Amino acid sequence: MSKPLSAAGRWFAAAAFIEGFTWAGLLVGMWLKYGLEVTDLGVWLFGRLHGAAFLFYAVVAVAAGVRLRWPLWALVVALLAAVPPLVTVPVEMWFRRIGLLGERAS
Repeated sequence: MSKPLSAAGRWFAAAAFIEGFTWAGLLVGMWLKYGLEVTDLGVWLFGRLHGAAFLFYAVVAVAAGVRLRWPLWALVVALLAAVPPLVTVPVEMWFRRIGLLGERAS
């Protein structure tokens, strides 16, 4: 049984999902623009949303890392997870499983 998430853990989980969702939207937008060559609306919209989500995720990851006293490796992994597409969600699931998002992460 996993520990309940702390407030910072819930913020991190939400930010990871939002960042991953906007990455997926941007990838679909790029496929529509460059693959099918039908519209650039997806890139226009999700490019902006993903930029904001990326910054939000980075701020929340640092805040959660400080608040929950993550080891340095966890903070680095969390920040690097935002670079390749769709990695923030599995990292959040991993952090949840190993207890880094609970009330008293060590």
